[in-house]
Amino acid sequence: MNWSDLLSTHRIGQKTVSSGPTRSAFEQDYDRIIFSHPFRRLQDKTQVHPLPEHDFVHTRLTHSLEVSSVGRSLGRKVGEVILQRHPQLTATYTSHDFGTLVASASLAHDLGNPPFGHSGEDGLSDYFIHGEGRHHKSDFSEAEWADLTNFEGNAQGFRILNKGQYQGLKLTTATLGAFTKYPCPSFFPLRDKNRKSQKKFGFFDTERAVFAEVAEQLKLKSAGELAWARHPLAFLVEAADDICYNIIDLEDACRLGLVSVEDTIALLAAILKNDFKREKVDRIPGTDEKISVLRALAIGKLIDDVVDGFLAHEEKLLQGEFDSALTDMGSHRAALEDIAKISVEKIYRARHVMEIEVAGFEVLPGLLDELLKAAEHLIKKNRARKYTNLARLLPIETTLAIQARPDDRYAHVREIIDVVSGLTDRHALGLYRKIKGMG
Repeated sequence: MNWSDLLSTHRIGQKTVSSGPTRSAFEQDYDRIIFSHPFRRLQDKTQVHPLPEHDFVHTRLTHSLEVSSVGRSLGRKVGEVILQRHPQLTATYTSHDFGTLVASASLAHDLGNPPFGHSGEDGLSDYFIHGEGRHHKSDFSEAEWADLTNFEGNAQGFRILNKGQYQGLKLTTATLGAFTKYPCPSFFPLRDKNRKSQKKFGFFDTERAVFAEVAEQLKLKSAGELAWARHPLAFLVEAADDICYNIIDLEDACRLGLVSVEDTIALLAAILKNDFKREKVDRIPGTDEKISVLRALAIGKLIDDVVDGFLAHEEKLLQGEFDSALTDMGSHRAALEDIAKISVEKIYRARHVMEIEVAGFEVLPGLLDELLKAAEHLIKKNRARKYTNLARLLPIETTLAIQARPDDRYAHVREIIDVVSGLTDRHALGLYRKIKGMG
């Protein structure tokens, strides 16, 4: 792989590259994402602490903005050195382009996440594994069934970015490549889960041809049938996410009283090492200010560590031979493992987190079942009047898409999953209560 191909500004479905004098193609990508409806809905989707009463607790929206900010720093720092190593690129690109590209992909990284966090993903999958959906396995191909029984937010995000009559947001192939952390399908018998890029999957069967076109444009290295090596900058997107959820989840937990102030300070101090000065921390008034300062310093340390790791392995990245998380191999690995351990014990298993996750297992399969029956009614008109009314609640674009392909059962299911997974937490809960007659 080479950087000239990997930085392609080509947009699928467009014959010419549109890049004006004031906004680069990657800046256009960023703007298209941040003004999109799916991005706006992240403001009411669970990060860790669901339906938060505290305005300082992160939602998917604030998390995505922070990941994008860290991604921009990573991209710019890496880009400065890449351009020095490959001076032929300077005629076309700047370090700002690297930064904006990574920032754009980072901004979109959680677009496909359903309501109620990871329990929402599991709830949608369980409908087909254990719920009513299990009776319809014979209606689908092996690849389609693998998609349905393994809802994956990353693949849903790729679908959102490329879905629709107008081909979604029409992002550059470089941004789509950097966005895709898992460039393989769900049905992939040769998957090696020891490889970071194959631990999950990055596109559904419906978008298989789209990603193949992205991979061809970027000249990604093949890693088997319908699987490729990652775009090198996808490792920076992953690292930006890893940095933010480790550090910011800890900060939120401290402010909610789930982790003590002293434990939080100690965990962040382990990242700062010799740069941690207790006497300076003690002079900062207020707990929030103390933690905020330490958080900022810790993120700065982790950014530098990731940049060093990326640049040290650039050749292997371009050869498609590097396949590890950059945060797993840096000098702060042990400190991040300690944070991860306490996060599992005191944050992710907190009672209020577990309660809403249990609700997700009830709400999303329930909505999916009812709306799938409404979709069937659109085609066959053989269900009770209730489903006539439910069908009217579907977005017009969903109704038209289903009616346009009356015999494609998988397409119908995929459309309804789009509706349910795209709901915000509160909307999903409210719609479920109304359908079930709970008020």
